[in-house]
Amino acid sequence: METATFYEQLVALEREGTACVLVILVESLGSTPQDTGAKMIVTATGLHTGTVGGGKVETQALTLAQEMLATGTAKPGFVNWTLKTDVGMTCGGSVKLYFEPHPAGGAGTAWPIWIFGAGHVVQALVPVLAPLDCALTVVDPRPEWLDKLPRAPNARYIRHENPADLVPSMPDRAFLLCLTKGHASDRPVLQRALAERNFPFIGVIGSDAKAEVLRRELIAAGLPAERAAQFHCPVGLPFGSNAPREIALSIAAQLLTERDRVQSMLQAPNANLQ
Repeated sequence: METATFYEQLVALEREGTACVLVILVESLGSTPQDTGAKMIVTATGLHTGTVGGGKVETQALTLAQEMLATGTAKPGFVNWTLKTDVGMTCGGSVKLYFEPHPAGGAGTAWPIWIFGAGHVVQALVPVLAPLDCALTVVDPRPEWLDKLPRAPNARYIRHENPADLVPSMPDRAFLLCLTKGHASDRPVLQRALAERNFPFIGVIGSDAKAEVLRRELIAAGLPAERAAQFHCPVGLPFGSNAPREIALSIAAQLLTERDRVQSMLQAPNANLQ
C-alpha cells in the first residue's frame, strides 16, 4: 500500500475537515534530538504523522498542540524551549518550534465520508464515491483488504486494530458507514457514534432483523431508545440485488440523497440541523 507524503496527509485532513496542528522545528541549538526542519502533524487523537525528535521535546509539543486544538486556537506562533530548564532534559541546547493550527473545515471543505470495513461491498463502493467531491476514509484492521482498494487522491486507508477508537477524531460533518465483517465489529463503532457524536448520517449494512438486535443492544448499553434508533439499517436505497456492486450503488444513491437533504436544510432560512 502506497504511503501519502507528509503534505498530502495535511491536505487530506483539511479536505475532510479534521482539525490539526502543523509543528515545525525551525531552529535547534546544541545537543538536540532532531535537525532543523523536522515536522509533524497533530490531531485531537495525538500524533498523526512525522516527528520533531521524539522523547520529552515531542511529548511537550504534542501536549501544546492538543491544547490548541481543544481551545480552538487559530493563531499560529513560536515557542522557544531550553531543553534543560523548560523540557527537563539533562542535555544542553534549545529548540524553537512553530505551531500552525488548521481548524476543522466548514461547508467549503470536501464532503467527508468515513467507511468502517474494507470488504467486498467497500471494494465496489470506493470506485463509485472516489470521483465525487468527497474525502474518503476507510478504516479496517486487515491490511490485506486495505491493500486491495484503489488508489485515489481523495481517499486514505487506515489500519487500526480498534476502529471504534477513531470515532472521536472524525469531523462533525462526516457521513459514517458501518460496513465491517459482522455485527460484533459494527456495534462498537455504532455505539460510540451514537453515544458521543451527532453525525448527519449513519448507515449500517445488514437486515431489519440485525437492526432490531442492534437497537436492543444499544439500549441495554445505556442509550435512550430514541437515540438508539437513529441509524439506517439496511443502509442503501431499496433497489437491486444482493450483489456487492449493486449494494454499493444503492448505498451511494442514499448517501447523495441524504447529502442533498442536509444541504437544503442548512441553506433554508433559520434552519436548525437536528
